[in-house]
Amino acid sequence: MDAQGRGRADNIDPADQWVLNPRTGEYELRLPTSAPQSAVPGPRRPDPDDTGEGGGGGGRAAARGRGTAPAPEREVPAPRRRRSAPEEPPPGRRRRGAPAPEEPAPGRRGRRPKKKSRTKKIVVWTGGSMAFVVLATAGAAYLYLEHLNDNITSVSDDGASTGGFSKDKAINILLIGTDKRTGAGNEGYGDQGSEGHADTTILLHVSKDRTNATALSIPRDLIVDVPDCPTTQEDGSQKVIPGSTDVRFNTSLGQDGRTPSCTVRTVTELTGIQPDNFMVADFNAVKTLTTAVDGVDVCLAKDIDDPDSHLKLSKGMQHISGETALAFVRTRHSVGTGGDLSRIELQQQFLSALMRKLKSNDTLTSPSKMLKLAEAGTKALTVDSQLDSIGKLKDLGLELGKLNTKNLTFTKVPVKDNPAETVKATVVLDEASAPQVFDMIKNDVSFTEVKQQKKKEKAAVAARLKGPKADASEVRVRVLNGGAANGSAQRELNWLQLEAGVTKSENGGDAPEEVSRTTLEYGPDQADQARRLADLLGLSGSAMKPGESVTNAQGLPTMTLTLGKDFKGAGVKLNASSGKAPDGVETSTADKVKCAQ
Repeated sequence: MDAQGRGRADNIDPADQWVLNPRTGEYELRLPTSAPQSAVPGPRRPDPDDTGEGGGGGGRAAARGRGTAPAPEREVPAPRRRRSAPEEPPPGRRRRGAPAPEEPAPGRRGRRPKKKSRTKKIVVWTGGSMAFVVLATAGAAYLYLEHLNDNITSVSDDGASTGGFSKDKAINILLIGTDKRTGAGNEGYGDQGSEGHADTTILLHVSKDRTNATALSIPRDLIVDVPDCPTTQEDGSQKVIPGSTDVRFNTSLGQDGRTPSCTVRTVTELTGIQPDNFMVADFNAVKTLTTAVDGVDVCLAKDIDDPDSHLKLSKGMQHISGETALAFVRTRHSVGTGGDLSRIELQQQFLSALMRKLKSNDTLTSPSKMLKLAEAGTKALTVDSQLDSIGKLKDLGLELGKLNTKNLTFTKVPVKDNPAETVKATVVLDEASAPQVFDMIKNDVSFTEVKQQKKKEKAAVAARLKGPKADASEVRVRVLNGGAANGSAQRELNWLQLEAGVTKSENGGDAPEEVSRTTLEYGPDQADQARRLADLLGLSGSAMKPGESVTNAQGLPTMTLTLGKDFKGAGVKLNASSGKAPDGVETSTADKVKCAQ
């Protein structure tokens, strides 16, 4: 039965109030004449004063034999015969203009389908990535995301990068801080009229398995060769900017019209590592980002009063933001040796502090702070054309967010004073250690042990080194040369027999193949002998290999000591640890506070 035949039941289906208008061929909602004609009333009980006819109340008044004039300003179709309710549309489809199945709200005309939500659920993600990436990816609603997209400034990479990071490979991002003095309050920093040079540059390497990362600072005064740089001009044309030899690294940007893509090419030439993407931040980035997180905590080992950077702070822990934060990362004359290398340490401490703040619950659980960070980050950053949207930055941030700050190592390119200068103003590569640092990054080797690896090593040491140790006179072992210098096996044998009391030992000759690390293989019933020999040689638990014993020249079970390339000489205890930076290379991790000297 249709609405007319039901009368004024409380359970009238709102969809049954829609009837066909023969003039237009469309279904229309019939309203009671006593109701305001600009709104759609919900189902109600009968109104004794309702005198509507035809188009007023779905035909209910006409069914009672009453009549009335049509409501003003509303066209009423000609009287028509009663008809059955219109045929229901197929499942999954709605009548043209029909409301959603929910009860229609009073006071609304032609209710549209109810939306699930006006805004999307707030997106909050970090997990300890580099600050600039984390900040660019907080979002709340679609319109706001579009707003953030409009904030982003992008420039061409001119083919200098790999074309973008990959989720299943190691990631290399070049972070470039310029000394361009745009923005209010920045007149007192940097060089007057600067075009914006590569003042602070960090190559961020994140491992393939996302368990560790290295932030490699490149000194601005490092002497390098800047290659020829194909560059996209403002009008879209291409121009090759000629390279330069033996110039400061910071001239790779800004000088002679060079763009960030030229800095990317210079880093590739210097390190052999091709960045996947780049990001550029100016002075305002430091000010706005620290303000957005309500400041960060840094440490000073002494009072600082630097008139050039306008930094005046007392020693100890200090809370900085805005102008003070910018002065902190800019100062150099009052710390260390007063040069750019000392300033790098301040910048690394600042980034560590910023990351700790981003990882804190105070930031992660505050949508308002995340939105502030998103606003500040997208306005302060210039990115390459492969990262020109919030969606792309989010994908990158999610990868970086898997990293624990304990496994993010800060270090800098190994350098030494330029020997060509009498008055030292620039530095050159330290060829003794710089190539090793570059190779570690290129080969995805961590500068610090990852937490999981550390646990595994500790478990191995606990299981293999702890326990009773046999007397040296009871230890049976054969010594093989697996990569050490010629004669090493015999010299080690002499030391074992004559100095260490391991008289039941013998020379087994050369090992089947060379090995990088010295190892000790032993059988299940030789653990006490293995522990004694490991103690004598300085072997770690990971160098001890439980397995099967072999027989010596007398046919008795014996262990096998294979001297690897790490063998340092007869009687010299071995350092079996790996994954360490070259001697003299300073490192720090983002989870620890390091006071500026």
